[in-house]
Amino acid sequence: MDSAGPNIALSDVLPSAAAAVGVPHCVDRLGIGLADVVIVCLVDGLGASDIEEYPQLFQALTDASGGSISAAFPTTTSTGLASLGTGLPSGQHGIVGASFLLPEYGRTLNPLHWGSDPPSVSVQPERTVFENIASAGVDSVAIGPAAYARSGLTRAVLRGAQYVQAESISERIDRAASAIADAARRKVPLVAYVYWPALDRAGHEHGVGTAPWLEAAVQVNTLVSGLRSVLPATGRLVVTADHGMVDAGQRIWWEDEPALCWGVRILAGEPRMRHVYVEDDAHEGVRNRWQDVLGERARVFPRVSAISAGLFGPVDPALADRIGDIVVVAQPGYSLASRRIDGSVSALPGQHGGDSDRERRIPGLILAGHQGGS
Repeated sequence: MDSAGPNIALSDVLPSAAAAVGVPHCVDRLGIGLADVVIVCLVDGLGASDIEEYPQLFQALTDASGGSISAAFPTTTSTGLASLGTGLPSGQHGIVGASFLLPEYGRTLNPLHWGSDPPSVSVQPERTVFENIASAGVDSVAIGPAAYARSGLTRAVLRGAQYVQAESISERIDRAASAIADAARRKVPLVAYVYWPALDRAGHEHGVGTAPWLEAAVQVNTLVSGLRSVLPATGRLVVTADHGMVDAGQRIWWEDEPALCWGVRILAGEPRMRHVYVEDDAHEGVRNRWQDVLGERARVFPRVSAISAGLFGPVDPALADRIGDIVVVAQPGYSLASRRIDGSVSALPGQHGGDSDRERRIPGLILAGHQGGS
């Protein structure tokens, strides 16, 4: 899959959709073109490499334009959804990992298990793209599972859109069709966001390319075909993802390496990318120990180096302390597992979070609506 363009990222997708339907001050970097309706379908865990290696499973994408784009870093769902919803890199929206320290609250936040505390707007106060869409008088809906309707992450990154509950593929297609019909009746443009998690679950639990993953890929194809079928000829469907996925590889268990535990106050992140928060005055010693133990199996960055390397994009100084004092990115073939911090996640066959090509390169594909669509 060719690149969609230089430096186009997941954070460009929703602003491009907004620009396509006429929202002011948004730029269509993805190249959607003018449209009355844009559906953005985010398939959790769908890497560009998956589409390239299994084209027979994704035939609904055969005539798509666009190409591959870059996922947000870390390549994890909460960070990806935040970059999609805000149009910002992680260093500016502050959702910097699967879990990370909130210094202002003195606690670790896991955004996928976030209720009403702390308040979403205090953690992520930046204006969302959906809020800009609403201000322009354009309709917007976010279609996803009921379980996520009132989560802290949903409120933090999707506020401004009407959340519409749907569980199955057919329900998602029906909800999208209803939103399109309603917008057409009132003669207003529409941006609809559709989230699909099943491929990511299959990849985590069984691994990419396994029979359950292949079955989940067929479901993705069905969803894409169905969403396209309800688009008018003046509509566009954008298919993207939050990250790709890799095999867990060789697990390096944190608890089994005493040198990795010394001086560590909090371990966060996930197995492919760890935030390490250290005790006072132990920074250099901890960094040296991690580098000595891990060697070529991981890259070990002091926070200032991770920021200057641009891993998190431009970083708001007020959010810098959310990033680990040390950032550890596992190389391909390795994961930094922990029984105590996230044992069930660490044990899964499929992982993501790092910056390998398979994790970082995602689809940014565009499909035109069918003639005669409703």
